[in-house]
Amino acid sequence: MRVILKNGFVFHEGKFSRMDISIVDGRVEKLSSGIAFTEFDNVIDCSQYFIFPGLADVHVHLREPGFSYKETISSGTAAAARGGYTALCTMPNLNPPPDTLERLEEQLKLIATDARVAVHPYGCITRGGSGRGELAELEAIAPYVAGFSDDGKGVQDAETMRSAMTVAARLGKIIAAHCEDESLLRGGGIHDGEYAKQLGHRGIPSESEWRQIERDIKLVRETGCHYHVCHVSTKEGVELIRRAKAEGLPVSCETAPHYLLLCDEDLREEGSFKMNPPIRGKADRQALIEGVADGTIDMIATDHAPHSEQEKSRGLEGSLMGIVGLETAMPVLFTHLVKPGIITMEKLIELMCLAPRRRFKLGGGEIKAGAYADLAVFDPVARYTIDTSNFLSKGRSSPFSGWQVCGETVMTFYKGRPVWNRAARR
Repeated sequence: MRVILKNGFVFHEGKFSRMDISIVDGRVEKLSSGIAFTEFDNVIDCSQYFIFPGLADVHVHLREPGFSYKETISSGTAAAARGGYTALCTMPNLNPPPDTLERLEEQLKLIATDARVAVHPYGCITRGGSGRGELAELEAIAPYVAGFSDDGKGVQDAETMRSAMTVAARLGKIIAAHCEDESLLRGGGIHDGEYAKQLGHRGIPSESEWRQIERDIKLVRETGCHYHVCHVSTKEGVELIRRAKAEGLPVSCETAPHYLLLCDEDLREEGSFKMNPPIRGKADRQALIEGVADGTIDMIATDHAPHSEQEKSRGLEGSLMGIVGLETAMPVLFTHLVKPGIITMEKLIELMCLAPRRRFKLGGGEIKAGAYADLAVFDPVARYTIDTSNFLSKGRSSPFSGWQVCGETVMTFYKGRPVWNRAARR
């Protein structure tokens, strides 16, 4: 049976145009206007919908192996499909951590059996992902990973990072750095700003992030390593990356929806507002938006980091750091960046699909004849309140809970298979 997505607003060759898409045996058969159909075809009216290539998120935590009570590869990729994602890069702070090929293989087996969309693991930079000491078996795991990261820990020693970058450059792999100088944290849990001062919280200074970015950019000059800054959150970090790019260094970065849409004035005494790095000040938020607009910030990732309800129920001070985001990213960004005209829909697809796929060599990103149907159908008119109790993710902690948004994924196809269908869920 052919599936025909009829008269959608399709992202093709860099812009949205009215088209039909026919899908046969999992692949796009035709992409044109007025595709003829028969009574045997499954014709879906998409005249009110955007259709774009499946989104890609280079920063998620799927928690398996080791922490399946927080999330599983099955539940996390189901949440991703619901959000319009068909490719994920999953972080290595697992048990066991993927710092050897043997340990990585345990994760790869779970991905092969349970993933509903493409999952590309990261390997650790250091043994145990500790940010210190001996390097992981980088050469052995390199063919199987999207890059190397110790996400959750900044690599504390410059010599260790230099060694890792030297090896990664030789292997042609990206170092994706969680930039955090632990000597500057001072036991803080939120941004060292006005909210922390007013309520007596210990604050995390912006310097804890940008000092490591500054250090690492110097090491990129020495090693030629392709370097990616995870979840940049500070105005100083944005400026350092802007200068590095102007210099022609192979540097890229991501930020996350919560840093673009919130500042520390929006904080509440709830675990759903605690993440690492913390939500920063208003000037940082503005710098991030400017960085998105001028191309300094290459992509938007969610840092989807689920925890159990108990772990997130201890308030802003006592909860673990991390929130979920795969099911909310597209609607909150569409509502608060695209609809007000801050960026275009085309720019959002660049940030959430094309740039991540290019930078991390994930493949895909095109809707074209002969290719697998790897795409999302998005309803820009749907209006609803974000209700975390309905999430497919095991995680329920989101600062966007209760927000009124526009936009919802109607269907997601991965390799021609429907992996999300709004109608079936209802």
